[in-house]
Amino acid sequence: MGKFAPKEPVDLDPPRDDPFTKEELLQYDGVTKPQRYIGIKGVIFDVTKNVAAYGPGTKYSVLVGRDASRALGKSSLKPEDTDITVSSDVSTLTEKQLQVLDDWYSFFSQRYNIVGKVVD
Repeated sequence: MGKFAPKEPVDLDPPRDDPFTKEELLQYDGVTKPQRYIGIKGVIFDVTKNVAAYGPGTKYSVLVGRDASRALGKSSLKPEDTDITVSSDVSTLTEKQLQVLDDWYSFFSQRYNIVGKVVD
């Protein structure tokens, strides 16, 4: 299963490729809509079930409702990395940061359902 496999097996639904614009994805913040979605490398994961980590007011709630690739690659929760205008931009990430991003993608893909893709 790999180094990012969950301790307990997770029964995941088949991946979906529903298209979401960045503006549509913003609505899936657990407040505007009850679901919480996080994009990574353009793929959208449903993290709704993990309220402890991604619920309103939690440390990682700044990643919800956006493609959080930049912040995850940089291991950053700073506003300059989580702002929707730059959060999907990985063009300035180093090779090491891109590997960290790939590791996060692997981590999420083994735990959360894929519900769509970012189209803009």
